[in-house]
Amino acid sequence: MTDVISREEFLGAVTFNADGLVPVIAQSSSTGAVLMLAWMNRQTLAITLATGEVTYWSRSRQKVWRKGESSGNTQRLVEAFVDCDGDTILLKVDQTGPACHTGAPACFFRKLSE
Repeated sequence: MTDVISREEFLGAVTFNADGLVPVIAQSSSTGAVLMLAWMNRQTLAITLATGEVTYWSRSRQKVWRKGESSGNTQRLVEAFVDCDGDTILLKVDQTGPACHTGAPACFFRKLSE
């Protein structure tokens, strides 16, 4: 079951933490691979939903960060979901180039040994 809601309803359904942020999981729309986890505030979420250019909040730099603005490794929004509690967002994206700043295709490339 999937409820389809308006952009305004989507923004209203998100519960931001005490720092005004919400965690965002980026997933490849074509492969289903989990690419990365980042953070958004209300402004960057609104920008992403309005433009389709995935834009995050950089906690380390304390500034708006459009994915790929310096690397060219952009993310284009395909679908957006908010979880049942409103405290996590899932974005299905078209990724251009690697998602990880290390050059890896995704940030989750280190696996626990057995």
